Formats: sequence, C-alpha cells, structure tokens
Amino acid sequence: MNGLAKAARHADRVEPLKSYCTGLLLPGERKSVEPMAARLAPGNVRRMHQSLHHVVADAPWSDQELLAQVRGSVLPAMERQGPIQAWIVDDTGFVKKGKHSVGVARQYCGQVGKQENCRVAVSLSIATEAASLPIAWRLYLPEVWATDRERRKQVGVPEEIRFQTKPAIALDQIRRAVEDGVRKAPVLADAGYGNDSKFRAGITEAGLPYVVGVQGSMTVWPPGKQPLPKKQWNGKGRPPTLLRRDKNHPAVAVKELAGSLPPQNWKEVTWREGTRQNLRSRFAAVRIRPAHRDYWRSEPHPEEWLLIEWPVGEAEPAKYWLSTLPADTCLADLVKLAKQRWIIERDYQELKQELGLGHYEGRGWRGFHHHATLSIAAYGFLVAERSRFPPSARAGQLPLPVPRIPPSFEPRSAANTSRTA
Repeated sequence: MNGLAKAARHADRVEPLKSYCTGLLLPGERKSVEPMAARLAPGNVRRMHQSLHHVVADAPWSDQELLAQVRGSVLPAMERQGPIQAWIVDDTGFVKKGKHSVGVARQYCGQVGKQENCRVAVSLSIATEAASLPIAWRLYLPEVWATDRERRKQVGVPEEIRFQTKPAIALDQIRRAVEDGVRKAPVLADAGYGNDSKFRAGITEAGLPYVVGVQGSMTVWPPGKQPLPKKQWNGKGRPPTLLRRDKNHPAVAVKELAGSLPPQNWKEVTWREGTRQNLRSRFAAVRIRPAHRDYWRSEPHPEEWLLIEWPVGEAEPAKYWLSTLPADTCLADLVKLAKQRWIIERDYQELKQELGLGHYEGRGWRGFHHHATLSIAAYGFLVAERSRFPPSARAGQLPLPVPRIPPSFEPRSAANTSRTA
C-alpha cells in the first residue's frame, strides 16, 4: 500500500487510496463508493464518501504508474511459484443502462454472450501456471463516442484518445510492456484478436511469439504448399514483384484443411486437471503458411503452426489457433499453452464478483479507469499473498474482523438506482 501511495504522487491521496483498496477487499455485495464508505467509517459516512469519491473520480494520478507499481510488487511473488508462461490479451464487458456513461453503446458483451448496452475494456495480463495479473487496462471507446465532441467533454475523455479497434489497443499495451522490460513470453488471445493480421504482425515485430485463436474461414496454404512465384519477366516494363494464385492453385479455409487431415494426425491430449476430471480432447497440429493478401506480397508468409481441436464425436472442429512457436514444439506443449487462456476467466470472475470491478457508478473516463486500477491493485495483493502458500493450501481460514454497517444506514441509490457515485 505504501508503494501505491507513492505512485499517487501526493500526500493528500495516501490515506484515501489506502481506504479505497481496503473497501474493495472487505466483504460486501456492492463495491461502489457509498457502500464502501459505510463499511469503512460507520460513524462518519459522509466524510469518508467525499474522500473516496475525490480520489477515484477527480484526483489526477496516473493509472499506468500505479499499475506499474502493482506489477513490480506482485510479479516477483508470482514467479516464486513458477516462471511467467504467457501474456494474455482479453476484453470484458459491463452491462450498463442509459447512454451517458463513458463508452456505453450497444455492442457485443461477453458477460451475457450477445449484443447488449454495455461498455468494454481491453486488458493485458501476465500469467504463470498458477496465477495471473492484469498489468494494463483501457476502455474501448466506440466510434460513435470517439467522434462526439460534446459527449467526450462531458465525461472527460482525454484529448489524445482517438478511436482504436480492440486489437490496436491491445498492441499498444503489448508494446508498452516490452518497453517497460516485462519478462517476455508468448502472447495468447482469442479469435477476436487472432483474426486480425495486423495484430499478429505487430506481436511478431515486438519480438514475441503467439498462440492466437482464428476462425474456421481463415485461409492458409496447406503443408508443403505456398503461392505461385512471380511471373517471369519478359524484359518489357517493370519486373513482376508479386506472388500469384489461380483457380488451379487456391488457398484453403482452415476448416476445410482440418477435414482433409488423415486419421494419424489426430492425437488425444490432456492439458490440465479439472475440478472433476482431467481435461482432454483430440488435436492435430500442422505447419502451414497464412494466405491473407499474400498476392500483394513479394515473399510468402513464414511457416507457422495451425493447431486444431476436434473433440471425438463432434461433427466439426471446435477451435483453431495459429502459433509462431518454434517448429520443434511438441503437440502437448502447443495445446497446454493455447488452453492457458482459461486463467483469465478466473481473473475476471474474482475481479467482478469479489472486488467490484464493474461496480463503479460514475460516468467519467477518469473514474472508470481509477476504479479499475485500484480493483486490480487489490486483486494483486491477493495474488501476492496466495503466492506465499503452495497451491494445495486451504484458503479462507483467516479470522479477519468485519466492520458492521449501522442498522439505520441506507445508500442513496437504494431508492433511486440512477444516482451516480
């Protein structure tokens, strides 16, 4: 906490920042400002509310600096249990009514699995085999928001923030982590990012391998094949520089390629223990070349892995991944790393359910990011504490005191849920 307070860069923010993190860690169904103030200072709720509201909604401290402080404190504790295995890109949605809170628009929301009125944030996490920690976090600002000067002004969107796709935001986060000297590891992401060829190229330019999901419609060159070479120059005009395709030499969709693989390519692989049984499925991995717009290239895309999961008894494959891991990587290692993305689901579940990640009720850009940063800081504390114990140790046995909320206390939002923090 003292390290976080230093990152806040002002003595007046030290105690409110500590109190805010404490409020996030205390029991309670709601982790917005007013209920936390009631738990922290039952005898003076109003004063505590003002203090917490100021530090999260108004105080101009840097989210990046504070997250860097969290990373510096937590990663060494995580690494005592095992090395960093992956950088994981993901996004999460928060259902939100109305249209005045920053970033809220009708868009796909993973929380409910469909189009919904919500806001979405992109994150980059660092993961060992046993734990993970978000180290970067940014709201995705839909284009309807990014181009609306009036709404931007009302919620305090910084002038330098422009419309970016989610993969572009994630690439910025990856590049910043590389610049900050975070220990390198393969980048994992789902098909929402892996389908973007610029995202994959950006990861490679940053000096990192990847294992990213792709859709079955993506086209590739099967093992041993590649685009037709450039036309021979006849001595007239400019020499041909581009690769070619024709109807007799087409690229194929990865779904089509999966269906053409012989039976001996498919192997049963177990990647980790589940709650009831070992998790296993049937996989195949082949060396291919991506075919995306290679007719505008002078050289074929480099070879990489195509990993396919096709569970026994299913009519078609379930998932596909592209990977730039070395050519001598074994199938079991490919599968284990591709499936390591599951740990993010645990992160978000605990951040949302236990630490109130989505409970901030204000509308502004600064407050949304400050609340998320402090939620991640509180989560980082838990990750570091758990890393002191072996995975088999039982949790939840510490006799921590829980302050009681006064019986007469009633949050202002109880009668009118539209009130903001």
